[in-house]
Amino acid sequence: MQLSIDRDRCIGAGMCALTAPEVFDQDAEDGLVLLRTAAPPPGLRATARLAAGLCPAAALTVIEQGGTGSSSPDGR
Repeated sequence: MQLSIDRDRCIGAGMCALTAPEVFDQDAEDGLVLLRTAAPPPGLRATARLAAGLCPAAALTVIEQGGTGSSSPDGR
């Protein structure tokens, strides 16, 4: 699993950082998403997926390894 963020889409709602603080954070200056780890360990993957699904701006993308493609909450 790989994660990517789109800070241009982020609206600073903070759902990602609240849901998966080990994976996501918010910039202290502008409140936008920061990625703590692009490749979360197995124990954090389900929480990272949940956080991506909760993002109201669809600013987080989950890229599954092993040929399963990529996904984001809006189907991109």
